[in-house]
Amino acid sequence: MKRFAACLMIAFVMCNYEGLLAQPIAQAEKKTYKNPLPVVFGDPYVLYVKGDKYYMYGTGGARNGFAAYSSNDLVNWKSEGQVWFASNKNGWSDSTAAWDGAYWAPEVYEVRGKFYMFYSAQWKVNPKQEYENFRIGVAIADKPTGPFIDITDKPVFDPGYPVIDANVLFDKDGRLYLYYSRCAYKHPVKSEVADWAKSKGWFKEIEESWVYGVELKPDFSGVIGEPVLLLRPPVSMKDKQAEWESRSVTSKEVNRRWTEGSVTFRKGATYYIMYSANFFGGKNYAVGYGTSKSPLGPFKKANNNPILEKNVDKGGIVTGTGHNSITWSPDGKEMFCVYHGRTTATGDDRVVFVERMKILKDGRLVVEGPTTKPQPMPSGIKKK
Repeated sequence: MKRFAACLMIAFVMCNYEGLLAQPIAQAEKKTYKNPLPVVFGDPYVLYVKGDKYYMYGTGGARNGFAAYSSNDLVNWKSEGQVWFASNKNGWSDSTAAWDGAYWAPEVYEVRGKFYMFYSAQWKVNPKQEYENFRIGVAIADKPTGPFIDITDKPVFDPGYPVIDANVLFDKDGRLYLYYSRCAYKHPVKSEVADWAKSKGWFKEIEESWVYGVELKPDFSGVIGEPVLLLRPPVSMKDKQAEWESRSVTSKEVNRRWTEGSVTFRKGATYYIMYSANFFGGKNYAVGYGTSKSPLGPFKKANNNPILEKNVDKGGIVTGTGHNSITWSPDGKEMFCVYHGRTTATGDDRVVFVERMKILKDGRLVVEGPTTKPQPMPSGIKKK
């Protein structure tokens, strides 16, 4: 999620984390790298442009917009500056709204030589003056470094409730699917966890965010059909997923349960959807996944969830792991999970981690993290 979107300039960050930010020079000369990387981003998304390089987009690092970084190896990143501005000629957002306009979770896709950025922001059309009035927009550019201009002066669609965290699947049959999270705002849900929390006198109700999917028009101008509910927090406390997905409530942290930050991909005949649960600003933010034989579900959550979570209970220094994207090594042989987290050194700032991930022979998805010890550089890096 995006609530603590950092607008710090890199120079400022370097002053605060001098030791951490000295890593790129050293890493470039070594065969290993260490997490976290010196990029202060939430909700990191990585795009690989064939014949060029990697580009990373995320929440933070820009005022009223989005910034980007570029890399040849997934480890050493160069700032490309701000690539999208809310003030572009088709801008539809409200930069004066809560969270400074809530410019969150950009993802960029290359389609027929053009680059399309999906993102979340506060919509300026807000007759009821809702505090959370998030919608999803799309902007286009000729280059991955922008400038991105909104394709129209309004969001992709209006479901009637606040939505964030857009992710697009380009399926093999040519059809496109948009995945997003319905926000927990004004969305109280009955469940055994809610009843339990109320019986303790902690919270009167528990609001929830849910992940939906819907077919997307080929030109990104709107959606086809009605959204389908794909993922939500468990209703029963006996559900195997209930313990880890309810930690924000059971720790008395906040009266919300989240299902957000989804990313969907296909492996063979199986669709995988990764998602984040718990309070985005807390220690319990974690990642799980589900599988399906259809892009719009039903998805079955995996028995080995969560596959990425804090490690402070095991002697580590990482908390708040979540909202990931996926990418591959330069030679395409290794799969990586790119996500944000926090450490005892970075405090409240969210920083980027790059971890290896695998799909085992039995179909289970495994993320080899969080790590803070030296890891081998991604395979296929060309020597300069």
